[in-house]
Amino acid sequence: MQAFEQKLWLSSPTMHGEELKYMTEAYETNWMSTVGKNIDEIERLVAEKLGCGYAVALASGTSALHMAVRLAGVQTGEKVFCSDLTFDATVNPVKYEGGEAVFIDTEYDTWNMDPDALQKAFEIYPDVRVVVIAHLYGTPGKLDELKEICDEHNAIIIEDAAESLGATYKGKQTGTFGTYNCISFNGNKIITGSSGGMLLTDDKHAAEKVRKWSTQAREAAPWYQHEELGYNYRMSNVIAGVVRGQLPYLEDHIQKKKEIYRRYKEGFKDIPVTMNPYDEKNSEPNFWLSCLLIDKEAMCRQVRSETDSLYVKEKGKSCPTEILENLAKYNAEGRPVWKPMHLQPIYRMNPFVTKDGNGRAGTNAYIEGESKDVGADIFTRGLCLPSDNKMAVEGQDKVIALVRECFS
Repeated sequence: MQAFEQKLWLSSPTMHGEELKYMTEAYETNWMSTVGKNIDEIERLVAEKLGCGYAVALASGTSALHMAVRLAGVQTGEKVFCSDLTFDATVNPVKYEGGEAVFIDTEYDTWNMDPDALQKAFEIYPDVRVVVIAHLYGTPGKLDELKEICDEHNAIIIEDAAESLGATYKGKQTGTFGTYNCISFNGNKIITGSSGGMLLTDDKHAAEKVRKWSTQAREAAPWYQHEELGYNYRMSNVIAGVVRGQLPYLEDHIQKKKEIYRRYKEGFKDIPVTMNPYDEKNSEPNFWLSCLLIDKEAMCRQVRSETDSLYVKEKGKSCPTEILENLAKYNAEGRPVWKPMHLQPIYRMNPFVTKDGNGRAGTNAYIEGESKDVGADIFTRGLCLPSDNKMAVEGQDKVIALVRECFS
């Protein structure tokens, strides 16, 4: 089998041409800074599309999360419940404000925060008042259950919908379930600005606060007056032009991602793997990344250090390391599932709560029996497949063949 002539990416931007039109408009009208028509338009379009009151365009999804944590009033030393199986941008803003993340384990049904573990966490830490919930790889979590628990404990929800723009739960868009919510337009997201993000809320006062904070918290005075801490977090009108050109294609991008997911599912139906799951009755993901999970009995021996991985080839078995190496050999990009936050060196001493209250079972916990550390188990057995919108059917068929080859 020959390698791909051009690299097959995990998820690269899919551009259409209108992006350049709006960027050029910003250039020709000389609105190159953090004000302009493009910013105004994408804030209006996103709020209208998602059904929220206000959208504030910011420099990144991370800056949006930071502003959400600040709006929630997180204080130094305050514990905040956070999704565990996620990218660290979900969690870092808690640390920016001096808070302490308490990681909540994952459930197998959607690979998102486990409501049972969240309930257990409130039993252990009843005074927690902020919960940060992420939707992994574009798949909504169990929002009804999570929201009911948070409401019961009067907790503020910050929803990290960075990966799930366009995904819905019971017909409602993700990014609208929390008090403060965030989306991302990073280069690999389903809609991109090359960078950028948004804070979403129904609270007008909160939106106005973020607009002020994100432009260095300038006061309404004829000189530069500052009475509180500010940030350089506002989105550029040029970046907003890229987003403005992308937004009409959201449904098209989701449909193509869904077709990729379905072809993988069909292509793998007779080998010992399953695709990243979702609640088919209540949710519709945006299928940002297609992932697979190797059956426990089909895992060959694999050992990971902090930065390296080794495996022993076994007939009829495989592991993420072997599959990713095989893809890379043929110029196709995959990657491991996010390493859970409670296993990251920077957060290793933070509290971690599973549904039975025990934590830190470790990445190889499933070897000795049923894992009580679900996120670590998914990290051990899971990987993300090439999911680029521009991937031809023939290219995807080759990826499927490369994965199947590892189980021969």
